[in-house]
Amino acid sequence: MGLAEMIRDAGVVGAGGAGFPTHIKANSRADIVLANGAECEPLLRVDRLVMQRYPEKIVTGLAAMAEAVGAKEGVLCLKKKYKDAIEALTKAIQGRDNIRLYLLDNYYPAGDEQQMVYEVTGQVVPTGGIPLDVGAVVCNVSTLMNIADAIDGKPVTDKYLTVGGEVDRPVTLRVPIGTPYGALIAAAGGPGTMEGHTLIIGGPATGNLCTNLNETVTKTTGGILVFPSDHPLIRQKTDSGDMDLKLTKAACSQCTLCTDMCPRNALGLGVAPHKAMRAAFMGQGSLLGDANGVFSCCDCGLCTYYACNFGLKPSRMMMRMKDALIKGGLKPEKKVKTRVTPDFVKVPTGRLMARMGITQYDRDTAFFDRGLPIGRVRLPLKMHIGAPSVPVVKEGDMVRRGQLIAEIPQGALGARIHASITGRVSAVTDTHIGIKGEAS
Repeated sequence: MGLAEMIRDAGVVGAGGAGFPTHIKANSRADIVLANGAECEPLLRVDRLVMQRYPEKIVTGLAAMAEAVGAKEGVLCLKKKYKDAIEALTKAIQGRDNIRLYLLDNYYPAGDEQQMVYEVTGQVVPTGGIPLDVGAVVCNVSTLMNIADAIDGKPVTDKYLTVGGEVDRPVTLRVPIGTPYGALIAAAGGPGTMEGHTLIIGGPATGNLCTNLNETVTKTTGGILVFPSDHPLIRQKTDSGDMDLKLTKAACSQCTLCTDMCPRNALGLGVAPHKAMRAAFMGQGSLLGDANGVFSCCDCGLCTYYACNFGLKPSRMMMRMKDALIKGGLKPEKKVKTRVTPDFVKVPTGRLMARMGITQYDRDTAFFDRGLPIGRVRLPLKMHIGAPSVPVVKEGDMVRRGQLIAEIPQGALGARIHASITGRVSAVTDTHIGIKGEAS
């Protein structure tokens, strides 16, 4: 059995991003494989801790992926400040001449895969393209651990994530996929109700707001952060609709700082948030200029949370423009518009946190990798790019941890799903499968 088939059978998807099915990457051909251990977002600790604790497994996954795609080398990319992880990985790669470390500065967004591809290879991924267009495959370090497990016949059943923010005991832990957020917040000593609090699922810059403790962990969940609902960051992340537009009309001075600070614009991809703001407050789509640049916006939020001195939301305006272009049937043209900016802007993560008002939450976390006992889980049928998985179990069935419970639709892009706990299937719907544990 080839690696791609093993990965497919195990249900491996990108653990650090949008959840692209990894077996598709393993079936490609590339010159280089990059292991993304940069931990792009502030406050999260998953990447650095798994690199410290499981360096051999990560290197095994990287070596296997490099061999599968015919790559000449594998590169472990992590920040210079992760001293313990660097030491662990340096030992783990001894004797592997085709694997090396690449150390990144502590800036945001160092973990953006297009930034990383450029830093390591000097190649720019074009608008509408993927790293494979320049001969690269990028995998998160947790994904590589799952690949190593897949080689041993172990499917994806757990997820490492950080619980932080307004909690007594910030923690990075391994939990069954489908675990309710409330159980994890309780484990970290957080509030018992959401009254006066709001969650950010993911990191503080690119994560989504949530107030429902019953929502559950997926294969891509990297963090659960608890914030007071009146925190400035929560207000900035809240979609204020018409008010955002009114503030843009009233305050945007077209200073262009949002564009000047844009990391994707610096790569020569023509991303110009100030033009999106101009087109919005003037009500003239023609003022957007080259619409192709809108498709290269990665929604890192740097223009909103760092660049704009008026507290406006250029990144949200960019997302609205992108949605409108897609709905209008426009597709990106695969190209790089201009040269890379020589003086590449690298915003120090510490300065970004200060601007976001979250420095006080930047605390080291405990690492709990023995698994959290969970009595009930609810596994979404779509936690990956592609079609929702198709249940192969019915309500009332007994299932064992690791058993296949949902299959990839015939002929579609997708991922398998496996039971994350042993128990009885309590629900099968169009959106999820519920399992009640044996002892519950």
